[in-house]
Amino acid sequence: MRKLCIIGCGNVGKTLGRLWSQEKVFTIGDILNRSEESGSSAARFIGAGRPVAGIAEMSPAEVFLIATPDDQIGESCRALAASGLLRSGNVVFHCSGALPSADLVSAKEAGACIGSVHPVKSFANPAESVKTFGGTFCGMEGDDQALEILRPAFEAVGGKTMAIDPQFKTIYHTAAVMVCNYLTSLIEIGAQTYLKAGLDRETAMQVMEPIVRGTVENIFNSGTVRALTGPIARGDHSMVAKQLSAISDWNPRFGNLYRDLGATALELSRLQGTASSDSLAALAELLERD
Repeated sequence: MRKLCIIGCGNVGKTLGRLWSQEKVFTIGDILNRSEESGSSAARFIGAGRPVAGIAEMSPAEVFLIATPDDQIGESCRALAASGLLRSGNVVFHCSGALPSADLVSAKEAGACIGSVHPVKSFANPAESVKTFGGTFCGMEGDDQALEILRPAFEAVGGKTMAIDPQFKTIYHTAAVMVCNYLTSLIEIGAQTYLKAGLDRETAMQVMEPIVRGTVENIFNSGTVRALTGPIARGDHSMVAKQLSAISDWNPRFGNLYRDLGATALELSRLQGTASSDSLAALAELLERD
């Protein structure tokens, strides 16, 4: 069994370390965190591993996971490469969704194979993440030799691996931000809009819940084109004009968002083919930014 050392064992490192230890995918070796206390806590959670105070105390391993925050990955990799620990054929990888494996170039120059694997999942609670990791999609890119080891390692704990283009890694990660983080923002905007109409926040959330859940279910059951409903799907120029005017007068920023999201809804409406071409053309003109 290959030995895995973890640099920056936070929520992601804890989750993967415990899964791999439980499933006997890797032997967990050294764990390097900012403090020995947090390293010891990570080792206790994983149920294996030796906390160390610095890279100088780390021992050689076949695989190194750098699971630090994104802005520390490059620096951590350079320190690892300079330590003399790396051997030809070792694997060094990170789990960032935004950074490509090329950010580990210093490890490659030291003879290692490099890769990145991004599990598309929130890791807010490692104990819960361990239970729910199965079925998580994992975007992978990097050296073939690294992926030959990493792909089966993630699949062994229930990950669904997929190849991504490293040239567009930032765009790949942006997709997750749009549908996860910005969906939260959109629902908050919906809540504020209901508040403006006189509802309290609790009622607004109760009103939105079945609409949001139903829409999401329809999207994944039928696709975005068939799931689209509402005034733009019907080609209702009068209603869209009233809504755009009202929300823009109250909150110009929300009005701009209404325009931009409406433009995408317009593309879906064209694909539906229900609204007339004349009504869609009029809507396109209405939704254009000044």
